[in-house]
Amino acid sequence: MKPVYILSDNIITSLGFSTAGNIESVMHNRIGIKTVDDPLLYPFPIAVSLVDTTQLTIKFDELIDLYKSIMPSNAFTRLEKLFILSIHDALSNRQVNPQDPRTMLVISTTKGNIALLEDRNKMLFGHKRLYLWELARVIQHFFGFVEKPLIISNACISGVVAVMAATRFLQNGLFDNAVVTGGDIASEFVISGFQSFQALSPAPCKPFDLNRTGLSLGEGCGTMILSVKPDNNSKPAIKVAGAATTNDANHISGPSRTGEELSMAINIALRRSNANPSSVQYISAHGTATPFNDEMESKAIGLSEMSHVPVNSMKGYWGHTLGGAGLIESVSAVASMRNDILFRSAGFETPGVSIPLNIITKHQEAEIKMVLKTASGFGGCNAAIIYHKE
Repeated sequence: MKPVYILSDNIITSLGFSTAGNIESVMHNRIGIKTVDDPLLYPFPIAVSLVDTTQLTIKFDELIDLYKSIMPSNAFTRLEKLFILSIHDALSNRQVNPQDPRTMLVISTTKGNIALLEDRNKMLFGHKRLYLWELARVIQHFFGFVEKPLIISNACISGVVAVMAATRFLQNGLFDNAVVTGGDIASEFVISGFQSFQALSPAPCKPFDLNRTGLSLGEGCGTMILSVKPDNNSKPAIKVAGAATTNDANHISGPSRTGEELSMAINIALRRSNANPSSVQYISAHGTATPFNDEMESKAIGLSEMSHVPVNSMKGYWGHTLGGAGLIESVSAVASMRNDILFRSAGFETPGVSIPLNIITKHQEAEIKMVLKTASGFGGCNAAIIYHKE
C-alpha cells in the first residue's frame, strides 16, 4: 500500500497554541494543570487543564479577520474555535488545499459541543449545534472542504482511530491528503461525569506512580496533515506505519484486568508495520493515572515484550484531553522523533504498577526511529499506532 506521511501538525493546550510552544513548555517542565475555582465548571475547586480564554479570543478574532469570514467570532463555540485555529496553523505554509476534492477532513471528539446543554449556553446557539455532524459541518464550511467530514467518536481512543482511518482512506487511493483533527473541552457535564466515578485527582495527575489518585481532565485540540506525497523540503520524513484496534468487552468503564487485548492491538500494529518489539525506541502511553488503566497498560506492554522500552505519559503536562488525546499525544510523539528527545513523564516519582516499566524520569537525547502510541477507553476499546522516521 501507499506510504502515508505526516506533513505538519499543531497542538493547542493550556501550554500553548502551537506544537513548538507546547514542546518548549514541556522542555521547561511546565505543568498546565491548575486548581480552578469556577462554580460554572464544578461547585468546588478542581485540578483541570484549561486553554487560556483571553488568548483564544484574541487569536480567533485575528483569524476571522484573515479569512474575512461573514460570521462574527461569537457565532462559533469554544470547541469550534479550537478546531479552526488548530487546523489553520497546521495548514499554514503547506501545499494542501482544503477545497481540493482529493483532501478529506476527519474529526475526532467524544462530547463535541456538550457545553451547549448548560443553561448559560442554551440560548447562544441552536439546539442542532449539539450534534457532532453539525459541529463538523461548521468546520467544513469555514475552510471549504468539498467532501463531507468523517467523524470518529469512540471514547478515548478516538484520536488514534481517526489517524488510522484517514491513513486507510489514503492508502486505498480514495484521497491524496487528509486533515485529521481531534479535540474536546472541559465542561460541567464532563467534569461531573468523571467525578461521579471518583476518578479525578485533587492535584495534577501522576501516571504510573505508586501514589496516583486519578486523572486530570484537560481541554485542547490536535491536528495532523497526512499525505501520500512526502514533503521533500521537510526532513526527516515521518510516516504512519501501522495501526490496530481491539475491544476487551470487560466493562462499560473499567479496563481489562489482564492487558491481553491492548497487547493484541500492539502486536497487530507491529505486524502491519513490518516491525517487532525491538524496533521500537519509545512508547507514548495512554497513562491516565487511574489505578486500573495504568496497571492494565503495564501488563499489556509486558505481554508485548516491551517493558524495557522507554515510556511516558504526556497527561501529566496537559491532562486527559479525551477525543483530542490520541492526536495531541501523537503530535508530541512525532516531535520527540523529529528532535530525538525523550520527554520525562511528568508527575512520576515512585514505580506503582505490577509490571516494571522503563518510565522516562528526565528529558534525554535519544535516537528515535519508531514510536508506539497506545490508547484505551470506556467500553473496553483499545488502539495502537506506529510512527516511523525514514
